[in-house]
Amino acid sequence: MSDPDDSLDRIHRERMQAEGMPEIAIRGFLRAVRFVRDGGATTIPESSIDPVETLPRADVLRDFEGAGREALARAVIVKLNGGLGTSMGLAGPKSLLPVRGEETFLDLIARQVLHLRETEKVRLPLLLMNSFRTQAPSLARLARYDGLSGGLPLDFVQHRVPRIDPETFEPVDWPADPELAWCPPGHGDLYAAIASSGVLTRLLDEGIRYAFVSNADNLGGVLDLSILGWFVREGLPFAMEVAERTAADRKGGHLARRDGRLVLRESAQCAAEDTASFQDVERHRYFNTNNLWLDLEAVARALDEAPDGLPLPVMTNAKTVVAADPDSPPCLQLETAMGAAIECFEGAQAICVSRDRFAPVKTTADLLSVRSDAYELRDDARLVAVDPEANRRRVVELDARFYRNVGDLDARFPHGPPSLVKARRLAIKGDHRFGRDVVVRGEVELASESEAPVEIPDGSVLEGAS
Repeated sequence: MSDPDDSLDRIHRERMQAEGMPEIAIRGFLRAVRFVRDGGATTIPESSIDPVETLPRADVLRDFEGAGREALARAVIVKLNGGLGTSMGLAGPKSLLPVRGEETFLDLIARQVLHLRETEKVRLPLLLMNSFRTQAPSLARLARYDGLSGGLPLDFVQHRVPRIDPETFEPVDWPADPELAWCPPGHGDLYAAIASSGVLTRLLDEGIRYAFVSNADNLGGVLDLSILGWFVREGLPFAMEVAERTAADRKGGHLARRDGRLVLRESAQCAAEDTASFQDVERHRYFNTNNLWLDLEAVARALDEAPDGLPLPVMTNAKTVVAADPDSPPCLQLETAMGAAIECFEGAQAICVSRDRFAPVKTTADLLSVRSDAYELRDDARLVAVDPEANRRRVVELDARFYRNVGDLDARFPHGPPSLVKARRLAIKGDHRFGRDVVVRGEVELASESEAPVEIPDGSVLEGAS
């Protein structure tokens, strides 16, 4: 417990209690504030870790498929659905963006679950971790699908924590829009939120022990029977799917070893002097796909032993209170990553998977790619790269002045994306507007300094070096 004489603790506690936050969320946040206030290290030095040389590979696990099928009746699919996609100009859930026609990420997720449930004749519930901003519209969208929750709650809501002043560490106030004084604490809140909501106990009481967790914007993150079987047969408490890093992944987090355990180092945890080694994809070969496998009994035991929540590394995220106004007051968001829990479980493992299990949408360039014919929508509602190797190499670069927001993207591709299946690189600089049935092949760069948009006519074939 915190010192009752600590006025900063008291201020934060009273504010979070007024918002109805449970004790585990309050204690975890107070621990994070004290850690940052007292100068705790939020970086992981290169000198403290070792690279991961080899890992088990998912492509040789076919013998475990039967075990996975047996365990499926005790499994749940959890989707992280707290993202608003503000970086793409969205005000609502990113998962409600259309991906194919009118079908959104959530529609495809629902279809994936229902297809697997029907094929395997199992209960297999879907469970969302929503934020306080995504819950209502997401549940409204999923109301069109019967039985998705398998008789269990369809969601639980991650906690909310105060944004803090970077000098005083006190809560930020913003009377013009009080919601801006709050933020989600990162997806590392998964463990505390599923427990405080009562959903963890409910799952275990109903015989559900294994959870596959992935991001709602990653349509490659589907439950795999072979990996489930391997996870169960090996008796693992926690497993992380990782993929091999390429030059395009050099700025993202990576897996390492510290004191004999696997550890995740995110870019926010890299000191400036370690940048070169952090970005060395030959040294640090694997990145976290954010597809995780959890033994819920192990999670419950770990939380019983950690009343402040799992001791996940704290990351500081510097913001301004009003994202669109750089002159608004600075603030800090204290966040944790759910993958960092790999260090909290004795015997946790990682497994190397193919890139087709990792197709997140973080930018409008990503969205243009997954909407294009470079991906095909299968009958089981999986969105799969037509040519995985070509997809791994393909680069799409869009001028942020004209394409950063989804509305801008849609206005410039009113008839849908061009064909990208034969494209190696598409770089657009300046304002270009695409007609119907445009085809891109090889490496194509479009550049314009004109104030008037450049029209790409219907049926154009844009070709460059292959």
